[in-house]
Amino acid sequence: MGKGGKSHQEGEENMAAWLVDLNTLKIQPFKLPPLGPHDVRVRMKAVGICGSDVHFLKTLRLADFVVKEPMVIGHECAGIIEEIGSEVKNLVPGDRVALEPGIGCWRCDLCKEGRYNICPDMKFFATPPVHGSLARQVVHPADLCFKLPDNLSLEEGAMCEPLSVAVHACRRANIGPETNVLVMGAGPIGLVTLLAARAFGAPRIVIVDVDDYRLSVANNLGADGVVKVSTNMQVHIIKFYEIYIIKSLSDFLNGFRTYPKKLKEYVK
Repeated sequence: MGKGGKSHQEGEENMAAWLVDLNTLKIQPFKLPPLGPHDVRVRMKAVGICGSDVHFLKTLRLADFVVKEPMVIGHECAGIIEEIGSEVKNLVPGDRVALEPGIGCWRCDLCKEGRYNICPDMKFFATPPVHGSLARQVVHPADLCFKLPDNLSLEEGAMCEPLSVAVHACRRANIGPETNVLVMGAGPIGLVTLLAARAFGAPRIVIVDVDDYRLSVANNLGADGVVKVSTNMQVHIIKFYEIYIIKSLSDFLNGFRTYPKKLKEYVK
């Protein structure tokens, strides 16, 4: 038995944004699963639109993931807890939380080692056939809901997921005060990586893209250099890898026969 307000069956009908066909979204009922003892029911207050959502909308696929039947989109999200499962001790109704979108199996060696983010059986919001979070309410494991401090808005809470991508990348790359950084792509993940790398102490950050507007945003966010690229190698990299962090600009650039000459001025 859950603790909190009315169950969703007793209240309003739960609605969600369903991707039903190419370029077609419909607001339709979304039946929630039963609330388990370790779950919480969350009223969504902010959901980001990720590039993956756009890919699914435009092509019904992203890499090997194909939408074969209607799917609720959205995975960058935050909301307010309305009901908690009987065994949930760390959260209460009314808590404002950011949701981690990937649920590991909790049985494999990777999950047991704490590396559930690469669980081969992960169920990730809005990744076929798993439904997403662009709904009035969702049910989610309490352990994957993180209470937001009072000085953080729900909109900012929804951005915790993309921020975590950037922080993880900076940690893996050992970014620090001695590290120059090149970010390939000034999309949302690239831009938040710029901010994360700066917070990690990177002294010099250059970001490249093919789009003038994105580069202007990067410049306003404090990039030490912005470079518009159009040569084949850089275009292909940006297309397939929105961000690419490296320790040595010179080592990276020397690996290519052709690259924009303007990048040379940022290599010390």
